[in-house]
Amino acid sequence: MSAEKKQVPSVWTRPQRRVREQPALSRDQIVTEALALLDDAGIEALSMRKLGTRLNAGATSLYTHVANKDELIELVVDLVYGEIEVPAGGSGDGGGEGGAWRDAAALSAYSLRAMVLRHPWVASVLGQVGLAGLGPNVMRMSERMQVLFEGAGLASEEAGLAISALTSYVVGMAVSEGAYLSMIARSGMSEREFVKSVVSEEETAVLADPEKAREEKFDYGLQLVLDGLAGRVSPRR
Repeated sequence: MSAEKKQVPSVWTRPQRRVREQPALSRDQIVTEALALLDDAGIEALSMRKLGTRLNAGATSLYTHVANKDELIELVVDLVYGEIEVPAGGSGDGGGEGGAWRDAAALSAYSLRAMVLRHPWVASVLGQVGLAGLGPNVMRMSERMQVLFEGAGLASEEAGLAISALTSYVVGMAVSEGAYLSMIARSGMSEREFVKSVVSEEETAVLADPEKAREEKFDYGLQLVLDGLAGRVSPRR
């Protein structure tokens, strides 16, 4: 007799539990409040008990909708992925440097970066949230990116590799930025005050606008990634 196939634990693979009567809380309410808690206090502060207190409900009420904290995090991660915008690149827009696909990919990259910086706690859970890729918002983003790169002329498999290359760069940079900004927030200083306290007077003059400097650094790497993708797109148009 063959061994029973094990299912990877995830909120997206487990059927929602049936509730005999209308619960006082909805899953959307729970996830929205969890996001507020995470944004306010970070990942270390998230617990079912604290969340229940914020919702004026017992922790057991939350378990009607989510089996555990890991499932809750999967749901919140998908919620914030819904904030990411992926513009249509258009078909037949040409490869090369000036293609509309490139502008759309850049806007998508900036939108993903902005999401991570709005929710710095995301940095500590990306890659550790089970089957987060099955969430509807994550899937919607992936599908739109797939259409974008296929519209630019890449075959389906290579379009998937292009998405991976682009998002890996963005997430890597944004996670580093998020950790840096979280450290500054804990210091109680503004970013300019923090920079002034740790660098020389000469360097402070150069870094008069540290936010702009971070964006320029991000954009430099982003353009290198897009240059590489443009080299893959152009011959196929």
